[in-house]
Amino acid sequence: MALSEREKELLAQLEKQLNDDPAFASTMTGPQDVVAPALTASPRHLVLGALGAVLGLGVIIAGVASKLIIVGVLGFLLASAGLYFATTAPRNSSPKAGKGASAPRPSKGSSSFMRGLEEKWDKRQGGTRF
Repeated sequence: MALSEREKELLAQLEKQLNDDPAFASTMTGPQDVVAPALTASPRHLVLGALGAVLGLGVIIAGVASKLIIVGVLGFLLASAGLYFATTAPRNSSPKAGKGASAPRPSKGSSSFMRGLEEKWDKRQGGTRF
């Protein structure tokens, strides 16, 4: 689908304004993560969670054999807790833990590109912001 002349002019203007703000341009053109980094459970959590799940299944079987419902329910809860423990990452092992501070963000409103877009938006909305 071809762009109209007006759309081509707007695109050229946006590209020009993007090049005027090198900090914004570098953040937009730099390497980007496609997906958020996954938090993985430690091997210790996997093993302990799996043992809890297997123990819970054993308690369920014992509850069925002894015909006590409460034992079966406790076994189910134990197995569920073991699976949850095995599949969740520890809270203190985030990917940025121990690393330096994150990259500084540009101050709000400091970009001439953004100011220009805001002015155009205000013009379209009849001069009112909200």
